[in-house]
Amino acid sequence: MWPIRDVTGDVVGFGARRIFDDDRIEAKYLNTPETAVYKKSQVLYGVDLAKREIARERRAVVVEGYTDVMACHLSGVETAVATCGTAFGPDHTRIVRRLLGDDRTIGQGGAVGGQVVFTFDGDEAGRKAALRAFEDDQRFVAQTFVAVAEGGMDPCELRQKHGPEAVRQLIEARQPLFEFAIRSTLAQLDLDTAEGRVAALRAAAPVVAQIRDGALRPEYARRLAGWLGMEVEPVVRAVNQAVRSAGGSQRAQDAARGGGPDRRQAPARAGERGAPQPGGPGGGGVQVDAMRSLTAGDPRDPVARVEREALECLLQAPQLVPLEEADGLGDAAFEVPAFRAIHLAVKAAGGIARARTLTGTGWLEAVLEESPQAVAPLVRQLAVTPLPADTEEALARYVLSVVLRLAEVEVSRRVGVLRSRVQRLDPGDPGAAAAFAELLAVEAQRRSLRERVSGG
Repeated sequence: MWPIRDVTGDVVGFGARRIFDDDRIEAKYLNTPETAVYKKSQVLYGVDLAKREIARERRAVVVEGYTDVMACHLSGVETAVATCGTAFGPDHTRIVRRLLGDDRTIGQGGAVGGQVVFTFDGDEAGRKAALRAFEDDQRFVAQTFVAVAEGGMDPCELRQKHGPEAVRQLIEARQPLFEFAIRSTLAQLDLDTAEGRVAALRAAAPVVAQIRDGALRPEYARRLAGWLGMEVEPVVRAVNQAVRSAGGSQRAQDAARGGGPDRRQAPARAGERGAPQPGGPGGGGVQVDAMRSLTAGDPRDPVARVEREALECLLQAPQLVPLEEADGLGDAAFEVPAFRAIHLAVKAAGGIARARTLTGTGWLEAVLEESPQAVAPLVRQLAVTPLPADTEEALARYVLSVVLRLAEVEVSRRVGVLRSRVQRLDPGDPGAAAAFAELLAVEAQRRSLRERVSGG
């Protein structure tokens, strides 16, 4: 049984733990029922012992249980406090802010308003608790961090198994709460595939958008781009779109509560701004555009254009295609679904090595035999599209350039995947050195391809 004291040291309630599994009480922990002097949402266990150290160090460590507070204090982390059977809420925030002097706009020791460190179990429940803390974080001026022990151990278990030094190291190895929230979101998805990275961007952009600090949000957008292995610009656009969407949702909620004007408008007439346009979102041309993307890709997309030109070369001039690069193209080299299907048919037909053994229309017929019926018309179209070269020498240069450019695009995607992986690995991770070496090798391969494309 633990006495629960308020910030002045007066006992206001008690907490207890069930000892035997066959006790009649089902709950693992029990607390004093709320009274006029004990309200669990306004009390932090251990605050009477921690308050002086919190003020001196300008750091508060928030743990999950009474035994975790004991373990922290016995290990030399004397700023630890815990909630009493409830989630960390606004009233708890006010207590910690008061102890930190968090009403200041300029902190001391380089930390604005001090530091708040939340420790959570490494299991799924702990992860969700940390994400709830992320939602409350911006009530603090203080910098907010998360400390999660490997293996899902809490501070009490960590001290019992590895000693007091391990508890101190846990707190020192803290990471910013914003970073933890974003990386926890990314951890739920496969970032080694293009589809997974796009899904991760869609999931993580709203998390970054929740950062209300206008100077900090762009920095985390850039870091998100690094973790995803993407260019910064599309990530920043996704975050800004999420910010606008969140603002629009809030205005709609305010209007529903009567807190704002009703901004609903009559549908725009054709030709007006906001009206559905042919081929645009909401327009009758959507289905036409979707069908075009399934057949030949968007001609305005430079990547789709390279994919199309490469297939034209593979079908029409296999004798001029660089054999190693062409047959080395992987399934991920083509993003347009129809082009990917045709490339698979090319591989199934024996690739460029077999194409060079066939004459006349034999190669085209072999590819058509392996092609799905839905793309057969596109195969025939690609096989007769004029190639932009007047002489045999110019044609050879053109074919080489196109295939090498597509190979470079594929390698660039691998660079993005590897950069994302390296960014996510901690420097001490056993696989970090190998991943970095692989990244360097792939980047060297990309440089070589670029030099060959430019004729260097």
